[in-house]
Amino acid sequence: MYYDVIILGAGASGLFCAFTAAQRGRRVLVLERANKVGKKILMSGGGRCNFTNYSVESTNFICGNPHFCKASLKRYSQWDFLALVSRYDIAYEERQYGQLFCLNSAKDILNMLLTECEQSGVDIRTDCEVSGVKAIAASDSARFELQSNGKTLRCESLVVATGGLSIPTLGGSGDGYQLAEQFGLTLKPRQAGLVPFMFSDAMKGVCERLSGLALPVSVSCNGQSFHADMLFTHRGMSGPAMLQISNYWNPGDALSIDFLPETEATEWLLNEKQRSAKSLLRSVLHQQLSKGLVAELQALLWQDRAQTVMAEFSDRELRRIGVSLNNITVKPSATEGYRTAEVTRGGVDTDGLSSKTLEANTQAGLYFIGEVVDVTGWLGGFNFQWAWSSGYSAGLNV
Repeated sequence: MYYDVIILGAGASGLFCAFTAAQRGRRVLVLERANKVGKKILMSGGGRCNFTNYSVESTNFICGNPHFCKASLKRYSQWDFLALVSRYDIAYEERQYGQLFCLNSAKDILNMLLTECEQSGVDIRTDCEVSGVKAIAASDSARFELQSNGKTLRCESLVVATGGLSIPTLGGSGDGYQLAEQFGLTLKPRQAGLVPFMFSDAMKGVCERLSGLALPVSVSCNGQSFHADMLFTHRGMSGPAMLQISNYWNPGDALSIDFLPETEATEWLLNEKQRSAKSLLRSVLHQQLSKGLVAELQALLWQDRAQTVMAEFSDRELRRIGVSLNNITVKPSATEGYRTAEVTRGGVDTDGLSSKTLEANTQAGLYFIGEVVDVTGWLGGFNFQWAWSSGYSAGLNV
């Protein structure tokens, strides 16, 4: 059985690449190992799919080569995807930081992709395990031979869109990485990205007691900072701020959390000392922070002065506490791992791929797109935009 193009994976990048290639007249087959296509699309954004962002720059992505993603993002931008969404009359809304979500359901995006595939004649098959892939020297245009569910398939172009290791229950696997190594490509170290943190020290108890509390913070690690909401959970810390910074965190690193990101805490406390001289420090802090969080901060920073009024604090003491409120250091023991990670950091080294076509330098006709590549976007629709952009770039060339 011969196809011009075989794509491994029916996720966001695979489906987009499929209809892009088919619209050029290529005969395309998509093989999906799961029983349904687009599972990750359907669960993303709480079922609303944060499908792109109004502001997409190469700086929103982590990659061994920071320039690699520029060509694809320029060739197929967020505005191009929005034009497609508008053509299907899909209702969407903007949330904070330019994030765009379906107003109704993520099914709208998946159905749009499937309609494009159907109209262009793409053949999609689910429950397909690929047991072997090899390059062949054939007299016709076939370059690859695949074994899948007892059948032998041949194609000229092979696209690896298998995703990463994140959320294995939705089909995440390491198949794409194995193929990359088989064909001589190198891999960047992989670890869970956009993922909540866990703690094993005293902070674990703090998080358990504050579980369910959300508040705006600024969190920093390894020279990167994000200002967004943080959520305490019974396992540790989550929410957009923590998911974002997890992309820059490595095991053993500490996080710096500013619980008063809009306030210069030292200056504010010194002013409050004059205005609220007879108040307790915790009462002053209740103006800006929840009682539960203030109780935990008190136990950590001024337990021995819990019943001391503001007037009796020295300026030096208030400065120490103020600095801590703007910069508390915590050290996660780990992240929750791939089970809850939204993306996989690392992957196929971009030095081995063409930035214009996503074709492997080591093997003609072999392409890698989407999450399997060492391009990791921020939270906010950037990973989906990379899927559309990389899928389009490869689709034009397969």
